Amino acid sequence: MNEPALQMVFFRHGHSEWNLTDRFTGWTDIPLTGIGLAEAAAAGRQLARAGYGFDEVHGSVLQRSRQTAEAILNAMGIPEVPLFTSWRLNERHYGALQGLNKREIFSTWGEEASRRWWRGYFEPPPPLDFDDPRHPRFDPLYATLDPADLPASESLRDCQQRTLPYWHEVLVPKIRAGKHLLVVSHGNTMRGLVMHLDGLSAEAMEKVEIPSGVPLVYRFGSDLSVLGHEWLEVPEIASFS
Repeated sequence: MNEPALQMVFFRHGHSEWNLTDRFTGWTDIPLTGIGLAEAAAAGRQLARAGYGFDEVHGSVLQRSRQTAEAILNAMGIPEVPLFTSWRLNERHYGALQGLNKREIFSTWGEEASRRWWRGYFEPPPPLDFDDPRHPRFDPLYATLDPADLPASESLRDCQQRTLPYWHEVLVPKIRAGKHLLVVSHGNTMRGLVMHLDGLSAEAMEKVEIPSGVPLVYRFGSDLSVLGHEWLEVPEIASFS
């Protein structure tokens, strides 16, 4: 295929271990399941069949993102493509909800408030205490960062504001230079980027779903205006039921 001069492929990682128990993951470093690895490999094969190639891959520091990126590149036959990771591409931090399932969250805070936290744009969930062992300041992944920069909870807006500097300062210059990039990240991180790229309102953003395991291709003009986007269909490999 003849690729547009400027484009980028986004990919949300697949099925992880905590999907099995319907627990909120956020920044908790949970690995993919066999299904998640198979989803990534299937997407890699489809990208290769469609003629895509990448100069670089960018992802979060969380292992489910790294595992996904590696599985895609291996399936494409290009494992040598460099992978760059940043905490700015991490999933939204769910605060005190992390590690709990929906039933536990509803029983503690009520269904109305809970749904407002995880679907809404403005309101973050209850934060972790600074001394909570789940706080990211205790995680070696973030040892080089100022603890004041690490979130104890995030709304979708907070997550977006944390991610956009990476978009503007790292990814945009590479797209302008003609690099073909794959960004492997998380549902809410991608929702924030889609909201920015498509100029969506907060109300519209609450209705946007980002499916896992399906490449999302954005095409850009020379001024980085969005010319369009499309989902690259991947054959279904398994049921989550």
